[in-house]
Amino acid sequence: METHFIAHDATDTVGVVVVEKVLHYEDITRRIMENDETVTIKALVEVPLGHKLALADIKNDDTIIKYGVDIGRTISKIAVGDHLHVHNVKTKRW
Repeated sequence: METHFIAHDATDTVGVVVVEKVLHYEDITRRIMENDETVTIKALVEVPLGHKLALADIKNDDTIIKYGVDIGRTISKIAVGDHLHVHNVKTKRW
């Protein structure tokens, strides 16, 4: 089974795409490296290599956890399988 995106920690709210791209409504497989768990979800949009994908529904102004680290906050609701990028995630520094 191909791994489409990975998360390092079981508490991560996002995973990182590790294939050229995932396609709109494609069933994709994630691997959580901490416990070697594999789960399949549906991508809501096309997401390119290296970009983030929501592992769960995330509320507006929630903290985003990637590799077990706080990387910012959401500026809108994000559904499981949706793309996270500069249009819906901001740093907490400014």
